[in-house]
Amino acid sequence: MYKNVLEAIDGIEIYPIISFSIFFIFFLGLLLYVSLLDKKHVEAMSQIPCAQDNDTTPKERQRQ
Repeated sequence: MYKNVLEAIDGIEIYPIISFSIFFIFFLGLLLYVSLLDKKHVEAMSQIPCAQDNDTTPKERQRQ
């Protein structure tokens, strides 16, 4: 039943291509962003949950 409905729509075959392209471009962009991310910034952000003194920022902890 649903197959017949989708077959009747003109130009329906472009939607899966568009959705896959959007997903693929987003995934590649995210992969590029993560690979170019500053490693010092990532390390500083990873230390935030473990910090005992919540009043200091990550840069202040690096100086100590």
